[in-house]
Amino acid sequence: MSSVRVRVAPSPTGDPHVGTAYMSLFCLAFARQQGGQFILRIEDTDQARYVENSEQQIFDLLHWLSLDWDEGPDRGGPVGPYRQSERLPLYQAAAHELIQAGHAYECWCTPERLTAMRAEQQKAKMPTGYDRLCLGKTREQRAAEPGSSDRAVVRMLVPESPPLTFTDLIRGDTNAPVPDDQVILKADGFPTYHLGVVVDDHHMGITHVTRGEEWISSTPKHLLLYDWLGWDPPRFAHFPLLRNTDRSKISKRKNPAARLVWFKEQGYLPEALLNFLALMGWSMPDGREIFTFQDVVENFAWERFSPVGPIFDVDKLDWLNGQYIQRLTDDEFLRRARPFLPGEGQDAALRRLTLPLKERTKRLAELGEQVDFLFVGNLDVPADQLVKQGLDAPAAIAALEAAESALERLAGFEPAPIEQALSDVCAERSMNRRKFFMTVRVAVTGKTATPPLHDTIAAIGRERSVARLRDAQSTLAQSSH
Repeated sequence: MSSVRVRVAPSPTGDPHVGTAYMSLFCLAFARQQGGQFILRIEDTDQARYVENSEQQIFDLLHWLSLDWDEGPDRGGPVGPYRQSERLPLYQAAAHELIQAGHAYECWCTPERLTAMRAEQQKAKMPTGYDRLCLGKTREQRAAEPGSSDRAVVRMLVPESPPLTFTDLIRGDTNAPVPDDQVILKADGFPTYHLGVVVDDHHMGITHVTRGEEWISSTPKHLLLYDWLGWDPPRFAHFPLLRNTDRSKISKRKNPAARLVWFKEQGYLPEALLNFLALMGWSMPDGREIFTFQDVVENFAWERFSPVGPIFDVDKLDWLNGQYIQRLTDDEFLRRARPFLPGEGQDAALRRLTLPLKERTKRLAELGEQVDFLFVGNLDVPADQLVKQGLDAPAAIAALEAAESALERLAGFEPAPIEQALSDVCAERSMNRRKFFMTVRVAVTGKTATPPLHDTIAAIGRERSVARLRDAQSTLAQSSH
């Protein structure tokens, strides 16, 4: 396989991390630019943390973002299967080959013995790492000593002076710490990440390994495995980690934005989220901030990445999403808004408000609260909310009566004549415009912040608007007795 082949390999251990989309975006862009293939592999060897529906979530959310793969568990391909749990013989054969060649050995140490060993090393201020108690011993020899288990793991035997420098596509010549005798095959026959990733990337023909910078320290281990198994290594690109505003690593435990599904729940547009993720550690040659996925494809270059961890600024994403929302057609806006609305119907009413709603909405999930007054019949606005707007009860009742009368007399119930009629009421009665309009707004919507009042009243309709003005008058009259 001579063409570029890149992969993303998430683990199905819960809600997919936003980093999966971040890596997939650039993998797919690079593959499309180079005429190569983008592969989805499921790394499900951590059986203790496996979550049943996580794999389907990965599929669904990457599809939602249009980050579609060429080969994967659901699509098949020439180098399947694409789930690690279905490839166990490959890892076991590689581990056996490494043992036979003297590059790996079996270890029977119990977890308790390893914990005690590390504690002693830390107490003595020594580097932590396996002390090779099992090296060169048979199962019977080791069983005669304390801290021995019935089942063995396989560890790699790291040479005295392993190569520690490699060339990274983003960082150039990169140094990593000395590795220890890493476990590569667990007692249950499943590989650890280190063996699994090397075996799979080789057999799947991966040409470029893209992953987070936390794996830099593991790269010497992987290069040793490639060398021992007689395989050509791929090229490596270690991406900067996404970081919170305090520079800490973004994680699902501390930040809801680390969960990829959160962005869908909040009503971010997938194209806006892709644009935002593309700004994380990468930039367009002309410096613009709003661009498409195709723009990333056409301008992709490894030298455009910064090794510094980008700040995941949700305020910036809100601004960007707002820009994308404003560019939607009215029909497209209503289609995308529908899952976030508090009920069915009201399309005609909503269509009257699309322009102001698009201008004021940063996340589609905000829409429900902004327009819930359209989806109810009567409002039950407390009297104290009505008089809070600056008019006492008698003045508020008079203002609402005048507004009711003006709306009833209108020939056409459109925004412009509604605004003129209410302005005329204000002028004729010498009322404070801000107090009058706010009292009417609260009476017909129950809110102090809405799209422009004349548009809002037109959307609610004459019958419901008049009824709500009457109800508010009744509420105020009852409260004053």
